[in-house]
Amino acid sequence: MNKQSKEEIRNIAIIAHIDHGKTTMLDALLQQSNIFRDNEHVPERAMDSYDQEKERGITIFAKHTCLHFEDTKINIIDTPGHADFSGEVERILGMVNSVLLLIDAQEGPKPQTRFVLSQALKMNLNPIVVLNKIDKPHANPDHALNKTFDLFVELGANDEQLDFPYCYASGVMGFAMKEVGDPRTDMRPLFELILDKVPAPAGNADLPFLMQASTLSYDDYVGRQATGRILEGTIKKGNPFVVVDANGHPTDYKVTRIENYLGLEKVEVEEAYVGDIVSISGAPEIMIGDTLCTRDNIAQLPSISLTEPTVSIEFMVNSGPFVGKDGKHVTMNKIKDRLLKEKKANISLKIEEIAGKEDAIKVCGRGELHLAILIEAMRREDYEFCISKPQVIVKEIDNVRHEPLETAHIEVREEFSGGVIEELSRRKGEMQALSTNEHGITSLEFLIPTRGLMGYRNDFLTETKGEGILTSVFHEYTPWKGTIPGRTKGVLISQAQGKATPYAIFNLQDRGIIFVKPTQDVYEGMVVGEHKRDNDLVVNITREKQLTNVRASGTDENVQIIPAREFILERAIDYIDDDELIEVTPNFIRLRKRHLKEVDRKRKS
Repeated sequence: MNKQSKEEIRNIAIIAHIDHGKTTMLDALLQQSNIFRDNEHVPERAMDSYDQEKERGITIFAKHTCLHFEDTKINIIDTPGHADFSGEVERILGMVNSVLLLIDAQEGPKPQTRFVLSQALKMNLNPIVVLNKIDKPHANPDHALNKTFDLFVELGANDEQLDFPYCYASGVMGFAMKEVGDPRTDMRPLFELILDKVPAPAGNADLPFLMQASTLSYDDYVGRQATGRILEGTIKKGNPFVVVDANGHPTDYKVTRIENYLGLEKVEVEEAYVGDIVSISGAPEIMIGDTLCTRDNIAQLPSISLTEPTVSIEFMVNSGPFVGKDGKHVTMNKIKDRLLKEKKANISLKIEEIAGKEDAIKVCGRGELHLAILIEAMRREDYEFCISKPQVIVKEIDNVRHEPLETAHIEVREEFSGGVIEELSRRKGEMQALSTNEHGITSLEFLIPTRGLMGYRNDFLTETKGEGILTSVFHEYTPWKGTIPGRTKGVLISQAQGKATPYAIFNLQDRGIIFVKPTQDVYEGMVVGEHKRDNDLVVNITREKQLTNVRASGTDENVQIIPAREFILERAIDYIDDDELIEVTPNFIRLRKRHLKEVDRKRKS
């Protein structure tokens, strides 16, 4: 590889609200940079390589790629748009010299736009605004641009940041334009804007090597790899280097591999230079935020600061009668080791021991989705455990109890807005804004405690017939808002172990909504349905029909069973109450009462 001057490199990140087209825009840039062979199959949303990203249609982890435009190498980082994964955004912004801020030309800036933009402005980056999805039939780019400018002002942008360059684009159609009336040809106008407006990375190739680990990855052959931007100097394969940890302790290592990016592939190189974003292998114990330097010039860069987690959940050993039937890893030691491994790469997670409990561990994260992604990953790796209802993390500020407050942005059809406003107000939400557009879509903005949103998303989808959009982002800590009403219905609890029978299910349907299918295994204390009333009810869902000598006409054999309500993980997390647990196994999501003795007492009474 020829030595590349830092002037020939541009480092940028793509940031936006969820579903404003970051990954699709990156697809178009990759396709038009001619890094793929003519016959090479390139998947849609190519950067979403993780299974759950493909299934959910969202970006979860920040991803690196590199492409060439004319004589310039452009390193691009695709970031998540969901606030629960904001830790990914916070730690990679130090690697780049500018950001592409994507704004939906129809929807304009949204709550997550505010969050990611505020992070970029705080780091003194000058964003390039891309008004994306310009091909939408109801796109209003002028309105979206004005709203974006207002948001920059509101977030305290300086004069240089306020004078942001912008262009119009469609990631799906693969074109960009400097002016709305320009020909819709290709992405060249955006490439030219990047080359013109993004500053080349700072640094001096003649100074000693210096870099900070911003992300970590793992390779089966070379172990842990640290990715970051080379701030000073150069590094070669085989060179000695020093890792300075968070405590300032230096440890010597040797470079075993240096990898660069080209399109979707990692490419091994012999040498890397100042300004480039690379992955370095050879330090098996390196952590995010550690400094890489030389023994002659030991330095410690400021640690990467992240916003504190706001929600916690308890991971417990599965103590139910079906333990070990489905999963391989069921002991607390195995669960704890897996969580500690996750923490090494995902520093926005916090893991704490619980005093007096050896069979449980507390995990703190940014939100329910953040934790659900981890839980889903573990069940796919054959882990089996129980989890509790999420709890908000409470802080004592000036001897006053404070809880997290979120800004919730809601879009619903006008006819559903009254019910949504009533329910959020009941949950201690305070409406900040309300507007209805010409298409009959009402936009609402609420400040609401995180507790108020817990358990509401499923009700929201039911209330809006699946057509509503609800997104939220952490706002601040606020004094405790008092009691917030939770689930209004009780549950149906199985009183015996066995298989659920069609006869029993048919007879219980009048009592509420059933969660299990005929012949499904159940046990004492398992939640098998939702009661129509507000109290819990112990039922026998394994009861068989009594056989007699009386001949039936046959009509009572055709029992009509309403399909069971099945729970995916997030729905179950939203649903459960404080005295209930979710039993998570590779193939099953079961709900159960926390204390099975309590169920026995209820049954006897």
